[in-house]
Amino acid sequence: MEKKQLLRKLPKIDELLKEEAVKVKLESTMRTMVIDSLRQSIDNYRELILKDSIEDFTKENILETFMEILEENSASKLRKVINATGVVIHTNLGRSLLAKKALENVITIADSYNNLEYDLKKGQRGSRYSHVEELIKKVTGAEAAMVVNNNAAAVMLALNTLCKDKEAIVSRGQLVEIGGSFRVPDVMSFSGAKLIEVGTTNRTHLYDYENNISENTGVLLKVHTSNFKILGFTEEVSVEELVELGRSKGIPFIEDIGSGTLVDFSKYGFTYEPTVQESIRKGVDAITFSGDKMLGGPQAGIIVGKKEYIDKMKKNQLTRALRIDKMTLAALEGTLKYYLEEKEAVENIPTLHMILSDKDLHKRRAQKLKRKLQSKVSGFDFTIEEDYSMVGGGSMPAEKIPTYVIKVKNSRFSPQDLEKKLRGNKVSIIIRVSNDEVIMDLRTLFDEDFDTIVNAFVNL
Repeated sequence: MEKKQLLRKLPKIDELLKEEAVKVKLESTMRTMVIDSLRQSIDNYRELILKDSIEDFTKENILETFMEILEENSASKLRKVINATGVVIHTNLGRSLLAKKALENVITIADSYNNLEYDLKKGQRGSRYSHVEELIKKVTGAEAAMVVNNNAAAVMLALNTLCKDKEAIVSRGQLVEIGGSFRVPDVMSFSGAKLIEVGTTNRTHLYDYENNISENTGVLLKVHTSNFKILGFTEEVSVEELVELGRSKGIPFIEDIGSGTLVDFSKYGFTYEPTVQESIRKGVDAITFSGDKMLGGPQAGIIVGKKEYIDKMKKNQLTRALRIDKMTLAALEGTLKYYLEEKEAVENIPTLHMILSDKDLHKRRAQKLKRKLQSKVSGFDFTIEEDYSMVGGGSMPAEKIPTYVIKVKNSRFSPQDLEKKLRGNKVSIIIRVSNDEVIMDLRTLFDEDFDTIVNAFVNL
C-alpha cells in the first residue's frame, strides 16, 4: 500500500474512543491519559509509515500498541527493582532500604495530621528537630543534634555558620569528590568559607595545620575519605591532635564522617571505620554524617556536637531551606530507635543485616533459588559459586564481603543481551556482568524476589 494511503488510513482519536476496549480503560483511567496514549500510538504508526518501515496495519494493531503505551504511562516512573548486583548500598538503586519501624512511622505520619511543629504538652508551636534530637543525643552521646536534607547540606550549613568569610583548613588528601561530580571544595566554596589546603595528597602533618592558622581561620576541617583509600607512604593527623589544636587556638573543629557509622564494624571482622560515638568521645566540636548510608535510614544529613555550635546552626537562615520533611523525620526516628540496642540494629536494619549476615545463609538461599530455576527454566546453565559482595554508597571501598552467587549461561543470549532483557522485565532485575558472566548475588536479594526472577527467565 502506498505511503499516502497508509497515512489516510490512520484513525482519528474520536473514532478510537468509541472502541469497546478504549471505553473499558476510560472507566478506570483518567481521560487525559487515555487520549495521550492513543495519540502516541497513532504517532508511532505515522512515524513507521514515513520511514517506510511497515507495508500495512490494522486498527487492532493501533489498539494493541495503545494498551502497551497506556500501561507504561500509568506506571510510576519511580518503581521497584530487584537488586541482584551484590552492592548493598547501591546509590543508583536508592541506597539503604528502610527498616520495618521506619516504614510504619512513615505510613502513620503521611496518612494523618501530626505534631510536626506543635508542642502537645505546651499547646504551642514547637520545633520539628525535637522529635529526633533527644534520640540522636542518646545514641551518639552528643550534647546537641539537628538534621537537614543530606550530608552535603550538613557540611555546607556547618561551614556557613562557623566559617563564612573565613578560612577553613583541610588536608589536600581529603578533598574528595562524591557521587554526581559533587566535590568537597565546591561545597565549601558555596558555604562562603575560603578553602586553605595543607599538606600533600598522601602525607599531612600537624605542623601543616599549625603553620596555616591565622587571625582569619574559622575552622579546622577533617573529611573522612570513605570512598577511596591511599596506601603506602602515607600520614594523616589524628582526630585527637586536631581536637587539641583547635582547643589551644580557640578554633572549632568539624569532622565530616560521611557514611554515618554508628556500629564498630571491626567487631564483626571488617576493617575499622570511625564511628560517630568515638568522635564525640574524643571531643570533636561538630560532626556531620549521612542518614541513608551505613546508618541504614532515609536520606538526611545529621549534625551532632557541642551545643553552642549546633544552636548557632539552628538559627542560620539556611536551615529553613535545608530542612527535612515529616516523612523523613518519621523514617529517621524509626531507624534510630533500633540503635538503642546494637543487637536490634544489626538484626532489623536491612543495610546492617545484609552487610553482616553470614555467607552460609546465602549459600542455602542460592540453593533454593537454583532449585526453583531448574524446575521451571530450560536451556540455561545455573551454577552456584563463592564470590564477593560490596558495601557500596562510597563506604568501605576496599572491603569485600564473602557471599554466594548464581552464575547464568545460555547459548542463545550473550551476557549483555541477558542483562538487557532482565533489566527490561516488568519488575526490572539488575544483575552483574563480570568476566563475560551473568551473576546474581544472593546477599542483596530477598526470598520474595525468587518467583519474579524465575518468571522472568521463563518468559525470555
